[in-house]
Amino acid sequence: MHPMRHGYTNHTTGDGSVVVKRYHGPGREARLARERQLLAHLQGVLPVPPVLAAQGDELTLGHLPGVPAQDLLDAGHGPQVLATCGRVLRRLQELDPGVLANGPATAGAVLVHGDFGPNNLLLDPVTFEITAVLDWEFAHLGDPVEDLAWCEWIVRMHHPGHLDALDHLFRAYDRPVPPWPERRRSMLATCAWLEDFCRRRDPSGPGVRQWEERARTTAGWSDDR
Repeated sequence: MHPMRHGYTNHTTGDGSVVVKRYHGPGREARLARERQLLAHLQGVLPVPPVLAAQGDELTLGHLPGVPAQDLLDAGHGPQVLATCGRVLRRLQELDPGVLANGPATAGAVLVHGDFGPNNLLLDPVTFEITAVLDWEFAHLGDPVEDLAWCEWIVRMHHPGHLDALDHLFRAYDRPVPPWPERRRSMLATCAWLEDFCRRRDPSGPGVRQWEERARTTAGWSDDR
């Protein structure tokens, strides 16, 4: 088993056949249980890894083919990758949100992935079709703007050379796109949540300062692209 690339919150290893995800940090038991529940529910609905075993603080998942979408972005395929992001997000938001609700879901609520973007998608490098949607531990019921705005945030923060391709995301999403002030408010709310997550994990750790700085950067953005 060797460490998997692009794993930031947990310790993830794989051998090409299976992936072992060991959960760390605040609420790890609840995050593991949420991801396990959703992966079971979404089999055959969206391309997600199968759960092969669960033990202690680990999930063993089946390995799925594909290239991390963020790597394809870095390779210059912004329009294709972001169009796929938009199509996948539309499919996700069309799912029954009751999978995470004990009773009727709040009107207008959708299933929110919680960290949606090219960082958590695997794509076929030739067709750019989705082969896997990964990392469901932060999923919850919420506003449709959350995942859309966070996908945009990932591009603005980590792939700024592809800002001009964001229109491909919005067109493929094919739903009303909230205005920029609403999208930025959602981005800032997620930054604040992640800062708090890091503070609960290590109050004096570098993650707190990192998310404080990222929030300041986000607050200074305009919709100019």
